[in-house]
Amino acid sequence: MSVYEDQSAVTVIGLGPMGRALAGAFLDAGLRTTVWNRTAGRDTELVARGALRAASAREAVAASPLTVVCVVNYDAADAVLRQDEVAAELKGRTVVQLSADTAARARDLGEWADRHGIRYLDGAIMTAAPSIGTDSAVFLYSGPLGLYEEVRGVLDALGGTHTHLGEDIGRAAAYDLALLDIFWTSMSGYAHALALAQAEGVTPRELARFAQGIAAILPPLFEEFAADVEDGTYSGEINPVTSAVSTMSHIVHASEAHGIDASVMRATEGLARRVIGLGHGQDGFMRVTELLGRRG
Repeated sequence: MSVYEDQSAVTVIGLGPMGRALAGAFLDAGLRTTVWNRTAGRDTELVARGALRAASAREAVAASPLTVVCVVNYDAADAVLRQDEVAAELKGRTVVQLSADTAARARDLGEWADRHGIRYLDGAIMTAAPSIGTDSAVFLYSGPLGLYEEVRGVLDALGGTHTHLGEDIGRAAAYDLALLDIFWTSMSGYAHALALAQAEGVTPRELARFAQGIAAILPPLFEEFAADVEDGTYSGEINPVTSAVSTMSHIVHASEAHGIDASVMRATEGLARRVIGLGHGQDGFMRVTELLGRRG
């Protein structure tokens, strides 16, 4: 039996929308939950539901064997965790970091935690706050497998799926950034598409119906293109770069004719033309991955 099952205690540091959702899910699961936030007043509803209010970060981490941190970035996390008195209280305890930042920052914090005798897991939340506590929540973790298995019983209170990605402490952050890269690049493309459509007299709702069809063809392409990149095949049988770049050019010209900024598509077109210039015009667009990965 895990020590956490005996104590049923967890601390949540950071009470933005996501932090409040995490604390709420722990409370709903019947766990004794301590909360703390640098800005006062965000814990009122949680305290009314039974959460324990800590007067300081030191008091918060001392209240539980497990502390879950969910703040805006690692600068904010460091400002709390690396205080001498907080670090001293954390010795021998566990921190699960669910703030977002780079893999390098995760590894740095993991090394700091190890030097201070703090057990540390890094993690990422891949769904929005309303999903927390439901079956649709998605969590990724990296760090010592044994530690992950030990605290998993508490983390399960957050609902959804939990995946351990490996012992390298930076892997969860690496996945997080890569997946968010897909999301925000896609959102940028969709925003641009809506602006272009409106300029041509097509309403956003009219376009959305067909945009969903575009989104539906992407999952199998993700698998196919991942194999292209991993195997170095870059097949252009379906759509070679020379054909794709023509479409990109049309988008740029139509956008700029309406006074719409086309800098993102111009950058994409530029990458495609560089691939062609290197003699890979008959390859698929994923050949761009090799170009982007070049150093020097």
